[in-house]
Order: sequence, then structure tokens, then C-alpha cells
Amino acid sequence: MTTVGFLGLGNMGSAIAGRLIGAGYEVLVWNRNADATAPLVAAGATAVEHPSQALSAPYSFSMLANDEAAAAVLSAENLAGGPAHRVHVNMASISADAADRLAEIASLAGVQYVACPVLGRPAVAAEGKLNLLLAGPSDALDAVAPMLEHCGARQWRFGDTPRQANAVKIAVNFTILHALQAMAESVTLVEGHGVEATTFVELLSNSLFPGAVYTGYGSMIAERRYSPAGFAMELGLKDLGLAEQLAAEADIVLPTAGLLRERFESALADSELATLDWSAVAEVTRRR
Repeated sequence: MTTVGFLGLGNMGSAIAGRLIGAGYEVLVWNRNADATAPLVAAGATAVEHPSQALSAPYSFSMLANDEAAAAVLSAENLAGGPAHRVHVNMASISADAADRLAEIASLAGVQYVACPVLGRPAVAAEGKLNLLLAGPSDALDAVAPMLEHCGARQWRFGDTPRQANAVKIAVNFTILHALQAMAESVTLVEGHGVEATTFVELLSNSLFPGAVYTGYGSMIAERRYSPAGFAMELGLKDLGLAEQLAAEADIVLPTAGLLRERFESALADSELATLDWSAVAEVTRRR
């Protein structure tokens, strides 16, 4: 039985780790708040007390909140001392710069580093239907592919440099941010002329714009159904910042980024909106 480590057991990480447990892998789980390990231990995982224990497995995966959390957990100290030829798969949405730094730290520890940010919500992860965006050494990608088959509907390879997968994820999220704003403006437009938003969104999602973003977020915006939050408002602003940072690295101008930033900062400054799903940013446009 192959042993794998999994670090970071939020809603998404727990769902993915659960898929690996269900597939028969021996999974070592670690989380900063140890209480999160209990449901996975009940499902057959083994909880470990320190990140280095999970990272010492031949294959390890992480789903950590941001650049800072990833840097703290995937440190040189935590990666050192394990067996040779390990592979680590970072499934978080982090900056391309952070991916470069983590790949270098891992290499110095003798660990192959793979970036694998994902597309999909926790419920999709629990069904094993994520889209997995991959970049890293080809032999490492080949090695983890059978494990990832249990976690996603499709694996997309974008190159041999880990930052390439993170760049793609940032660009995808930037597109979603635009979709949220586009729907906010269009819904506000038809509502201003007496048209039911739910009917308008049904038209969009069943004709020109099928898919998770317009169907899922469109109905949430039309119905003002923003709680419980599937993706936090503050994480939307974080993802926008990653896009701005990525653009600056290549001296690329993003003309719409300023407007999106103003909308998210306004939502986060509003106590009624700040704790809701990021699609609630549409209410900033509605209210104006």
C-alpha cells in the first residue's frame, strides 16, 4: 500500500484527502488545527503531529491557504531528512513567485516539486471531479498521475516549470472575477427594466453561457443566495492581487483590474457583505 502525506485540511483539502483514503492509500494527515484531522482518521487516515512526518512520505500533497502558510509548512527544515526521490504536490492557489521559491527549497532537500492548483468547489472535490492544473518535472507528473485520477475529472499539463500551472490558475480566477462583475452589471440592467433576474440567468446558462460560473454564480446573484460562503470575499481580493502581481512581472497592463479592486474593497468594507460568498460582490454594483 502506497503511503502519502496530506497537509492542510480545510474544506477543499479534507475532500481531496478523503478521496485518497477512499482509493486505498495509507494517508498521513496534518493540519495546524489538529481537530480537523478527526473525520479523516475515522475514515482510515493516520494523524501526525508535525508537518515533517507527512512530508517524509514518498508522495505528499498540500492544500494551504496562501503564500505565507505554504512557506511556513513547506520549509527547508520540514522537508529535510526524509528519504530520497520524494515528490510533493502543492494544490493551493499561490503566486508564481512563491512557486519558484518553494520549488527551489524542495530541490535542495531532494524533493521533486509539482504545482497542481485545482478548479472546483469542495463538493466537486468530494466527487473526484476537479480539473487539475499541473506543471513540474514530467517524471514526477507521471508518478502522481494515478493518485490524481481519484481526485479529478481531468489533468491538464502546462509545462515543466511549476509556476506555469499557478499562472494558469491565476488567469482562470481573473476570468471568474470578470464574469462576476459582468453578471452583476447585466442583472442590474435587466432588473432596472422590470425583468426577473432568475429568468435572465436561466437564459444565459441554457444558451450562450453554459457551465459552472454562469449557471452556479449566476443563480446565486439572481437569488441573492450568498450564504454559506463557498469561497470567501477576502480570497477573491487575494486572487485579484495575484493577477496584478503576475501582470507586473511581465509589464502587462490589466485595464479592468482597478475597477474589480474597487468593487472587492467596497464589499469587504461593508459588514453585510464581507462575510458572504465572493459572488456577493455583485451587490456593490446593484446598490449603486
